[in-house]
Amino acid sequence: MKLEEILRQPEGKTLEYKRDLSSPASVLRTLVAFANAAGGRLVIGVEDGTRAVAGVKEPLALEERIANLVADSIEPRLLPEIEIVPWRKTQVVVVTVHPSALRPHHVRAEGPGRGTYVRLGSTNRAADAVLAAELARRIGAEGFDEEPVADLDSEAIDFGALSQCFAERRALRRKDLETLGLVRRHQGRTVPTAGGILLFGRERLARFPDAYLQAGRFAGTDRADLADRAELTAYPVLAIEQAVGFVERNTRLGMAVGRVRRRDLPAVPPAALREALVNAVAHADYAQRGAPIRVAVFDDRVEVENPGILLPGLTIDDLRDGVSRVRNRVIARVFKELGLVEQWGTGVQRMVAACAGAGLPAPEFAELGFRFRVTIRTERVAEPALDRVEDRILAFVRSGAGRSTAEIAQQAGISTRATQHRLAALAERGLIVVVGSGPRDPRRRWFAAGTEPKP
Repeated sequence: MKLEEILRQPEGKTLEYKRDLSSPASVLRTLVAFANAAGGRLVIGVEDGTRAVAGVKEPLALEERIANLVADSIEPRLLPEIEIVPWRKTQVVVVTVHPSALRPHHVRAEGPGRGTYVRLGSTNRAADAVLAAELARRIGAEGFDEEPVADLDSEAIDFGALSQCFAERRALRRKDLETLGLVRRHQGRTVPTAGGILLFGRERLARFPDAYLQAGRFAGTDRADLADRAELTAYPVLAIEQAVGFVERNTRLGMAVGRVRRRDLPAVPPAALREALVNAVAHADYAQRGAPIRVAVFDDRVEVENPGILLPGLTIDDLRDGVSRVRNRVIARVFKELGLVEQWGTGVQRMVAACAGAGLPAPEFAELGFRFRVTIRTERVAEPALDRVEDRILAFVRSGAGRSTAEIAQQAGISTRATQHRLAALAERGLIVVVGSGPRDPRRRWFAAGTEPKP
């Protein structure tokens, strides 16, 4: 362990500094929070504000005191690694806690109701009963959306709406409901799962009243003036597209000036926005009440926020590196089948790439309370990067009132397949849009963003 590397880092989800052990209750809460979340290190002998190393006078005695304190005060039993690390003419004590398979842990003196903590940023927060149940559920084989809804039968699933959503992918049969995880066998009966009701339940909002998207447009950069709002209560697959439309309707087009022509660009790359919405729906904690998924549009940013913090063992840095764990396996499976996601773990990187391609800053990620928020800034910091082929395609599309893929391929001098890939990439960055019922529609045409005919 290199203390120099640790000291370069500020306090956060997996790191905390303590000058000494004068406040054992605070130390216990931190260790419990580490064990219930992504693990972490507690460094004793370092000032938490300045990160100045004060050291400890009797490290062996402190090591024994910590071991006894943890053994006597935390349930279920926690076994941290305690290490004495030399630093110049003194020593510090580093307590390392790994994500625990026995979670949720709690401080014994406070009891499981009040003494269960999780780590949010650099603070410890008491977990309520719903979050504590979520921590325990992550240890088992089932997620919340896989649980049976035993008082309903399979007819509670709107098979017609489900089939319509899959129409462009494949024809569905009744037995596919079980394959997708929308129904399951329970005590000799076929009943819907929570995920089945959340996605396609005929009375989904009666069972899960907060399982909808709440969208708002605020004038300015704070929430003082609500200019437009919508409650999107359709099935999630449809509500995601409605939310994209709401944001596009409520954001101004940006303008980038090239060498010889003006380019009008959407404020938010559709690929980044859609990815943020899909992830919010798929990773929301639907056991929480009073907390719908929220989409907030401001003059300078768009925020997508869902109930539920990161799953135990995950940090925001893990997300940026492509590490992913699925909270709702049924929803994830259906979204994968529908093509709403390509591969789990790539969503954040796709958001980052879409924003960079549009000249925007990288998306921001934060855990706030017991919610997770993605922020996409809309002020461009660079002109969108286009290579010569993309520039030629975009110029050709802008010069007409709708171009076919074949026309674009001929103009660009590349194959139809290569053209399709280029067009898809430009569409993901929000530079062009396609109008047509599907890839085989003979009237399918590509337009510059903002110039397409309105339905």
